[in-house]
Parts: sequence; C-alpha cells; structure tokens
Amino acid sequence: MSIDTGDESAIEFLRGLVAISSVSTQERAAVEYMVETMAALGFDAEIDVAGNAVGRLGEGVRSLLLLGHIDTVPGEIPVRRERFGERDVLYGRGTVDAKGPLAAFVLAAARAAQENVLRDDFQIVVVGAVEEEAATSKGAYHVVETYPPADYVVIGEPSGWSRVTLGYKGRLLLDYRLERGVSHTAGQQRGVAEEAVEFWLRVRGYAAAYNADREGTFATLDPSLRWIRSESDGLVEWAEMSIGLRLPLGLDVDALVREATTAWRGDAQVSTRGYELPFRAEKRTPLTGAFLSAIRAEGEQATFVTKTGTSDMNVIGPRWNAPIVAYGPGDSNLDHTPNEHIDLGEYLKAIRVLTRVLGRLAAQGS
Repeated sequence: MSIDTGDESAIEFLRGLVAISSVSTQERAAVEYMVETMAALGFDAEIDVAGNAVGRLGEGVRSLLLLGHIDTVPGEIPVRRERFGERDVLYGRGTVDAKGPLAAFVLAAARAAQENVLRDDFQIVVVGAVEEEAATSKGAYHVVETYPPADYVVIGEPSGWSRVTLGYKGRLLLDYRLERGVSHTAGQQRGVAEEAVEFWLRVRGYAAAYNADREGTFATLDPSLRWIRSESDGLVEWAEMSIGLRLPLGLDVDALVREATTAWRGDAQVSTRGYELPFRAEKRTPLTGAFLSAIRAEGEQATFVTKTGTSDMNVIGPRWNAPIVAYGPGDSNLDHTPNEHIDLGEYLKAIRVLTRVLGRLAAQGS
C-alpha cells in the first residue's frame, strides 16, 4: 500500500475508513485498515491487546497522545461525496463521530514527520480506540492503564476546526426492571408500566430540583429516557427501561445512586453502569497555547468550549493529570444522526492546525 499526505490522499483515507463499518465491538476491519495506512505513512503500527489501532512516530522521552475512537453507533449511511457550491461534503456513519478527527490525527502526524518539524526527543502516539460508543471505553482504559503517561493528550472529537473542547460532563446509566404476576387493570395495584413511568418521573424531578439554582448547561444534571418497554405472557408482566444521566462537576453521585437504588425503586431491580466522572481541563497550558497559535495562523480566533456529552477525555484526563483537550473537525450536532456528514474543507483545515500544534510542542523541548 502506498499513500502520500496530500489533500486528496487525506480525503481518500477518511473515505476508506468511513466505508468500513465499525459499530462498537465490531471494529476489527477498520482497525486493520488504519494500521495498514499508518504503516504505509511511516508509522510503527500495530494492533494492541485491547484491539486498538496504534501508530508511533519517534522514540523520544517526551510524548503526545492523539486518541480518537474508531467505533461508531449503528446505522448505515451510504458513503458519498457531494458538492454544494463551494462546499465539498462527505456523508457516512462516523464522518463526524469520530473518524473525521481520527483521520486528521493520522495525517497531521505523518505531515509533521515528513516536514521534519518533530525533534529526536519527541514521540507521537496515535490511537484508534475501540468501544467508546459502547459506554465501556475499553480502548481508552487499556491505554490509560498500560501505556506510559503522555506529556500532552488530544482526544479526537468533533469541535469544529476553530474550537477546542476543555471539558465533558460525566455519565451514569440506570437500568430498571420490574417483574411480577399479572393483576387486573381494574384493581388497585398499578401496572408495571405505570411503576416504571413513576420511577422516571422521580429521576426527572430530582434533576429539576438540583438544577433550579444553577446556570449554564455544564452545571446541570441532565436525565434522558433512552428506551422503555413492557410485556406480558398472561401470567407475568415486566417493564424495563434505561435512563442516561449527564453529570455536572460537584454533584453528589453517591446520594443520587442511593435514592435510585433504594427509595425510588419499589420492588424493581435498579443497577448502574457506564459511570464516568465529569472533567474539565486547565485553560492555560502549552497545549492550549499551541492550538491558539495554530488556529490563528489559519485565520480565526480559537474558541474554548465545554460539552454536555461524555468522551474518552473523562477516562484519561483525571488519571494522567497531563495537559489535555479534545479537538477535531465536524459539527457535533450531527453525531449519531441519519444525516451525518463532514465538510472536507474543514477536515483539511483541522489537519493543518494539528500539524502546526505538533511542530510547536515538539520545538518547545529542543
């Protein structure tokens, strides 16, 4: 396989990556494609024991980790490239979340190496992490638990090419199940579906009370009813649902869990999973300074943002205590939607921004 780092090759790499389905837990084919491409670009590339695609450039004692997730949510979107006036757009599942940012990492690192802006004491590690969308973050946890901590970390998530993300809310998932013998609908006992709805209303009421004196979306507790269903076989009826909670900094999560698993559940079984701490990074670091400079060189003033979702920043940020941001091309409002697409001009700008960031960080230690 032969590939260069020009703009069309960068677009074709992204298109090829998007064309390979990689629904969470089923990423192997896309991982192999990414490793093959990185090897052709001069990386020392491999698949690690967690199933991540890993590429390294350099062997220095200082390091920067570029980690994006290679998995996607389900939903097939025909991969196609279309023009709308001056806009060149690529459609497909994962173009925004988050193969666009991940592909930009690969091309920027390769360009930085080919342009000789890296230094002998500096290493770049690019990781296409698995199972971020499955709420296990298997790939990121493997990295944070087994890799040497990096001096700088960039998480690949769509922010828009001129915006840098400093924080994400935490996450907690509640799984509810109530099962019991069928009773007549004319009786006094509420049905299992009604009990499930009552539980959801208690969660939503708790959040409303918590949010009453708080301003800004990063400060609020945000519940969402992901799905609910009920069934009966004539003798036994049951109701199940899954509730997602986006957690702000400062929330007493233990108190919330106690309420949900004791006081509110009645006879139901309530379990938790997918817990991640909320996290917000420092705003003034050499890493953020490098992004400010690089975005300015492309003609814009950088904007710092926080997000109401959760990402692999929540895994790595609290554990490594290194300067960290999330960055990548794409409009995050298109995440998980049937209309997911990326502006390829923005994608190419993000590659240029990242190439400058890598060069500046490498030069700081020379």
